[in-house]
Amino acid sequence: MTVTAVCPGSFDPVTNGHLDVIRRASSRFDRLLVACLRNAGKQPLFDVDTRLDLLNEVVADLDNVEVAAFDGLLVDFCLQRGVTVIVKGLRAVSDFEYELQMAQMNSHLGDVETFFMTASPIYSFLSSSLVKEVARFGGDVTDFVPSAVVDRLAEHL
Repeated sequence: MTVTAVCPGSFDPVTNGHLDVIRRASSRFDRLLVACLRNAGKQPLFDVDTRLDLLNEVVADLDNVEVAAFDGLLVDFCLQRGVTVIVKGLRAVSDFEYELQMAQMNSHLGDVETFFMTASPIYSFLSSSLVKEVARFGGDVTDFVPSAVVDRLAEHL
């Protein structure tokens, strides 16, 4: 049986923490879809095409990983692609409280289960929001994001 999982997020920008979860999940599932959310309600730093380009670049060495964009409900994206597993990274208890509600809703709406992966300790503090804030003020983000993202942040900011 081939199991495909989806790892969703805004990835604005993709961080080393995201990449760590993606790499670890890709070693546990036959196929992993990294699903980049188009969220009309938010003003992202990078447009979805740039985020997809960056994601494709940083996962290029992972043969079983594909990148796609989605909008609307994640459960609909999963149902359209026959995906029954969602992988979410957790950094803190506060993440769990929010993600648990989403997991239960997704389970109710469709035949999908959510697998939680705890963040590696070296990335447990890391978020895209923090990276953007540090970068906006000229701070060094090279320890927090792949080099392709460092370059794009420098160009953009």
